Amino acid sequence: MTAPANGPASYFPAIEKKYGRPKTEWNDLIRTSPLTKHMELVTWLKTDHGLGHGHANALVAHTLANDPR
Repeated sequence: MTAPANGPASYFPAIEKKYGRPKTEWNDLIRTSPLTKHMELVTWLKTDHGLGHGHANALVAHTLANDPR
């Protein structure tokens, strides 16, 4: 049996369902963005892609933690 996801990863199924893109696609967008700072990326996801703050923050935190710039 698999343990439920904790932290930012617990948001990923809801993000994929609500916004219609898999997590890997969001990660690629974040990685290829010319923006580098955490809050710049969060704001960009919110304004340009319509994500809520919690979802944007979770994606950015997870992406940067696994692929620091």
